[in-house]
Amino acid sequence: MRYTRDIDLAEECVQDAFTRALTVWVRDGIPRSPGAWLTVTARNRANDLTRRRATQTRMLPLLVATTGAEEAEHRNGSEDDDRLRLIFICCHPALSREAQVALTLRLLCGLSTTEVARVFLVSEPTMAARLTRAKRKIADAHIPFRVPPRERLPERLESVLTVIYLLFSSGHTATVGDALFRTDLLDRALALAELLHELLPEEPHATALLALVLLTDARREARLGARGELILLEDQDRDRWDRAMIDRGRALVREALESGCFGRFALMAAIAAVHAEAPTWELTDWAEILGLYDLLARAWPSPIVLLNRAVARGLAEGPEIGLAALDALAEEPTLATYSYLASARAEMLRRMGRLAESREAFTEALMLTANGVERTFLEGRIAATMR
Repeated sequence: MRYTRDIDLAEECVQDAFTRALTVWVRDGIPRSPGAWLTVTARNRANDLTRRRATQTRMLPLLVATTGAEEAEHRNGSEDDDRLRLIFICCHPALSREAQVALTLRLLCGLSTTEVARVFLVSEPTMAARLTRAKRKIADAHIPFRVPPRERLPERLESVLTVIYLLFSSGHTATVGDALFRTDLLDRALALAELLHELLPEEPHATALLALVLLTDARREARLGARGELILLEDQDRDRWDRAMIDRGRALVREALESGCFGRFALMAAIAAVHAEAPTWELTDWAEILGLYDLLARAWPSPIVLLNRAVARGLAEGPEIGLAALDALAEEPTLATYSYLASARAEMLRRMGRLAESREAFTEALMLTANGVERTFLEGRIAATMR
């Protein structure tokens, strides 16, 4: 995008480079520097296409002006350095917050339109239309996209934090496919959270986000059993949790909270810390978790937070209360196709011994789930209600 100044042209040329690699690399072998090969091939393709164009009217959207020092930094920086820089570029205040986040996830973070749509709990055609409108706005407004100076970074910080968080969430549980999680997205989100914290070490929200990623990702290896099956938090072997990540995450969330930061990432990190500190599922302090969810619901009253708070109420105060709280969310339109609402209801019903209703709710969750590991788990739950 820096080279072509055009989002659509950049996408087209990179896709052409990938296609050519599938032929050339099979014939000649993988080059010593695959990334450089793809970059040069994409740029050559861009030159070819540009020469054929009669005007430059379609060469607008992503004008990235760099000084000599910035260009040297770009050449010497890592892929994650450049990706974080581009995320700040795409989170331009001329776009709506939702458009900034969606466009960045689609173009820079490796998510398909389908995956971005699932992140926002909307249909794929709806998200495709939003992405098209965002790119058209960039082109029509002739927005000059540049890396903002350091003093202007805070005005884009909320969008950048959201991008990294949603990237991590998309990797934590893959929305589609046969794998429970996507290692590439998890590792990328962790690297970006680390870089952001290094860039803005005094920014408590960046500190809190890194804490949240560390504390949650510390459980990665314990989430799958020996046969690749899903292991719920209550059944995980806590000896498999990464204690170094947990210790660092706890220190970071304490630092964020002591600075007076009680934003959504700090509160979510605090909830993750309570789970990490509990020696067993039975000894988890559910009252503290519920109290933190009460604060989070006031700071960020999203339907997903309210769903998680309802589950916490069920574990703290009993499944009957939890089920009532979940049923109160039944008319929330953004949760209509969200499988975790149905599966949470099924679990509460199962704990209450209402197995026929639980089976019906698990079946609904199965219909809404596109992750293969989760589907296998739900099928097992359905079978268990029939015994």
